[in-house]
This record gives sequence, C-alpha cells and structure tokens, in this order.
Amino acid sequence: MMMFSWRRRRATRRMARGGGGGGGGSMAELTIPSHFLCPISLDLMKDPVTMSTGITYDRANIETWIEGGNFSCPFTNQPLHTIDSIPNHNIRKMIQAWCVENRTHGIERIPTPRVPASPVQVREILDKIAAAVGREDCEGCKSLVEKIKILVQESERNKKCIIANGTGNVLSSAFEAFSKPERFEKRVEILEEILSTMAMIFPLQEEAIKHLKSEASMQALVWFVRGEDKSRRRSSILVLKEIISSYPEKVSELGEIQGVLEGLMKLIKEPICSSSKKASLFITYHAIASSSNQEGFTNAFLQMGLVPLLLETLVDAERSVCERALGVFDGICETKQGREEAYAHALTMPVIVKKILRVSDLATELSVSIVWKLVKHESREEEDEDEDGGVKVEALQVGAFQKLLLLLQVGCSEWTKEKATELLKLLNNLHRERLECIDSLDFKDLKRTF
Repeated sequence: MMMFSWRRRRATRRMARGGGGGGGGSMAELTIPSHFLCPISLDLMKDPVTMSTGITYDRANIETWIEGGNFSCPFTNQPLHTIDSIPNHNIRKMIQAWCVENRTHGIERIPTPRVPASPVQVREILDKIAAAVGREDCEGCKSLVEKIKILVQESERNKKCIIANGTGNVLSSAFEAFSKPERFEKRVEILEEILSTMAMIFPLQEEAIKHLKSEASMQALVWFVRGEDKSRRRSSILVLKEIISSYPEKVSELGEIQGVLEGLMKLIKEPICSSSKKASLFITYHAIASSSNQEGFTNAFLQMGLVPLLLETLVDAERSVCERALGVFDGICETKQGREEAYAHALTMPVIVKKILRVSDLATELSVSIVWKLVKHESREEEDEDEDGGVKVEALQVGAFQKLLLLLQVGCSEWTKEKATELLKLLNNLHRERLECIDSLDFKDLKRTF
C-alpha cells in the first residue's frame, strides 16, 4: 500500500457526527490503494486507461508523455507497440466506489469521464454531413455539425482528432454548397452553425480555404459581417482573414462585394474582441496595400473616416493592434489623397512620432515610414515654394528630430536607418544648427528623455 495525505477539517467531521465545535483543521492520513494511483503523477486516476504493455495510467498524463515524443512505457521502459489506449472501466469503477466509501474524509466522487472522440467516430459523422449536404438536408446537417461542435468543446484531445481527420474541408465544402444564392435566407441557420464550428478549429487547411474563397462563400461571409449578430460577425471576419492570408489576391474580389468596407470599418470602430479587430485591420491593410484597385479602396475608406479612426485606435492600442493600424496608415500614405487626409488631422504627427521606440521594432519601422512619406512628399510638392512645409515644422515640434537621432544611436534595420537619415536631412533644412550639434549630444540623457 502507498500512503497519501488528505486534508480535512476536524470540525466538519465532528458536526457530521453530531459532535460539538471546537478544534481547527488537522491532518488525517488516508490509505489509497497503490493501483488507484497513476505511475506518472502518483495522483488518484480520474480516467484510467491501459496501454499495450499492460500498465494503467491516467489518460491525461500518458497522452502528455506520448505528445512529448516518448514512445516507451514510463513504468516498464518497454516500447509501446501502439499508442492507442483502452479505458480501464474496472479500475475506474473501483476508484469511484472507494471515493464514495471515504466521502466522510472530504473526498469527492470522481465523475465518469466522457469517451474521447475517435478517428472512426469523427469520420462517420463527417460522411453523414457530406451525405446530408448532397440531399440538401439542412436540418440533418445542422444536427450533425452540432455534434462536431460539442466534441470540440469537450476537450483539446477531441479538437486535435477532429482537425486531423479533415473536418475543416468537409465543413467548408458544406458552407460553399449552402451559400448559393438560391434559397440563401432559408439556410442562414445551418450556415451560422458551420461558420461558428469552423472558427473553433483554426487554422484551416488549404483544401478547406479553396471552398471558402468561392464567390458564393465570400458573398455569404460578407452578409454575416454586415449583420448585427456579434457572434456571426466575429466568426465570419476570422474566416475572411484565413482566406486573405492564403490568397491575398482575393482581396480585390472581396472589396467589390457590397457592404464589406462598411463592415470592416464597423468592426474596427466597435470591435467584438481583439481578434476581430486585428482581422479587420489585416484585411483593410491588404485592400489598401495589395489590391489592384488600391486608390479606389483607399478613397472609399478615407471618405468613411478611416484616418481619424486609426489615430483613435493608436492612442492606447495593444502591440499587435498598434502594428496593424500603423500598417494600414502606412498604406494610406502611399496615395496623394491619403497624405492630404493625414496632413489635415492635427493628431497625425504627434501620435505617429510617439510610437517610435515605444511599441516594437515593427511599429518603429512603420512609424518612420509614415513620417518619411509625409515629409518627403510635402517637400516634393513644395519644391518651388519659398515657405517651409507645415508637416516638417510639426514634426520638429513633437520631437521627431530627437527621436530619430536616438533611433540611429540604439540601432535599427538598414531600411529604417536609411529613411531616418534622410528624414534628419529634410528636417535639418529648418534647423541646421541641430545637426551640427549631433557630436556633442549626450545620448544617455536623450534615452532617459524617451
């Protein structure tokens, strides 16, 4: 026998016997049969399973052992001829009975574990889903998809099994089939069920995304993005991000779908969660930076107020959101109208310059790029004018010159170094004496300033 100490309160036990109060908690030792303990953790087993070597372990512990790349029995060191395990119902029932017998010691009965999903079970459900889609049986398909969702929610092990057996491909194929314009509104419920289940098994495999990038699928996804239901909007924007991540060229087709730009703006302004906001910024960036209709999309976004929305987002955004928002802003500054909108907003230069050396290397690089585009293009546009540009003056006023000097001192990428150096020269046209003092600057004091 092995000994295991269970904590219990003496007062609680006395009260259960009808005894008086008095005494605080104390230690009581309770003997637990050794074959109830997992050989790996030495804890009472909750879900005992037997391996090919005949040794019984708690399922969670042996699976963690195998996932770590170990294919030998931890107890006997013999090779495991198969990693499949067999539930040991006899031991489990004995453990449960023992827990009931010792409930006066504060021991709770271990619940009967759910049987984990098996590849055979998953493939059987998927075959039935494919058959239901072929019959256009929305109700039957919805019921089967719900079973998949329940299995995913039960455990991480189930989720891995479901993903490994091609569930994403089957669900995306079903989504495409039910997305066709004919009778679309009568299929909203099954589409929503498929959509929410797909969002639980990211990342989707290549075959799955091929179905989702079809015209019918993207039209359906945008329909959900434009709606009011938060869960639908979140799931659909995450799926759209998966599509654009694998097929950036599809952003032009996506941008032409009525209402998608408004949907993206709404998700940036009123995010459902951090992931939905990042997904919206990601798609917006590709629409502006990678689309064949870059100027058209940029102008459309600008008319909807994207510049003030981005600046508002940048004020207190987390790192990943900040990087994506800066990426979108950088893309906007590629066009003349985008730069004009940026020039016109009083917060542009203060907010962008503040992000240099404050968030991440990527954020710094994007911020320098934005300032460089604004200053450089303003200089080109005013080559024949005598007065200095307002953007350069503003950049100097908010400390861009000092930040760029510090950036060169602490180190940065070659591209950023090149742009920062060029910016310093452009800004020095207004304050030449600042450049002459570079050698005498105390960079330690400068670092403390920022």
